[in-house]
Amino acid sequence: MSRRIEIVEVGPRDGLQNEKTLLEVDQKLELIRRLEDAGARRMEVVSFVNPRRVPQMAGAEEIMAVLPRTPARSRIGLVLNQKGWDRCVAAGCDEANVVVCATDGFGIRNQGASSAEQVETLAAIMAARRKEDPPVSVTISVAFGCPFDGEVPEERVVEIVRAAADMRVAEIALADTIGVADPWTVRRRIEAARQAAGRIPLRLHFHDTRNTGLANAAAGVEAGVDVLDASVGGLGGCPFAPNATGNIGTEDLVYMLERAGFETGYDLGKLIDIGQWVSGLLGKPPASSLGKAGPFPLPRPESA
Repeated sequence: MSRRIEIVEVGPRDGLQNEKTLLEVDQKLELIRRLEDAGARRMEVVSFVNPRRVPQMAGAEEIMAVLPRTPARSRIGLVLNQKGWDRCVAAGCDEANVVVCATDGFGIRNQGASSAEQVETLAAIMAARRKEDPPVSVTISVAFGCPFDGEVPEERVVEIVRAAADMRVAEIALADTIGVADPWTVRRRIEAARQAAGRIPLRLHFHDTRNTGLANAAAGVEAGVDVLDASVGGLGGCPFAPNATGNIGTEDLVYMLERAGFETGYDLGKLIDIGQWVSGLLGKPPASSLGKAGPFPLPRPESA
């Protein structure tokens, strides 16, 4: 297989947002630089939220001010509302990723707005967006299940996908925010979303809370999706998902895909080292399997 799969690295944002240990701006910048050296070309690097509410995401403008504009690299800012969009544009992000929750229960607790109100916010952002502003992608969170409202109907996800597609967003992501999806549901939901999205590309975002993240990623690739999110070291988690583990590990996803012959453009050895390094900064072992077991084949020991 020579098909290329694009992996969007979300470690500097989603990977850090639920950690008790706060990294300094310089440490976050070092993480971003190391990940780009390992092959990351699209990366969610900052979140434009209130730093008093989410101190892990403080320093967004400082980080973007230091990062130089680089051809063929895209630094993404997470946006939850109009103020976040304005900050994202002013900071010079290459892309904006707007979150729309599929349920009211999650939306009100996470963003202080219902799902319908968040769709309205997206519409306002798209109406205000100028040609020189960054492209807008949309992530539909809790697209497979919600900790408050339970099962999420496929029809609700499709409704949001169709609304986003009508606004001509650049990309639509389906996020298993609390890690409840299974490969068969993933395939069905992709097919339904694709019909609603038309030519707008789909992206997938999986958490590994119930050990199905990589299986879901494989199902997504088999269903024809070419863009997936992942977090180095398997870092991440949702504050509203009890006992949640992190995102699927970038190194685990790269290993699985490249073993099958897909191209990712990442250096697996560097990813493993980065996952171990940043996990050490956070005072924890890597959650990724490759961070513990290493790659295969194993390097042969040098003869005496």
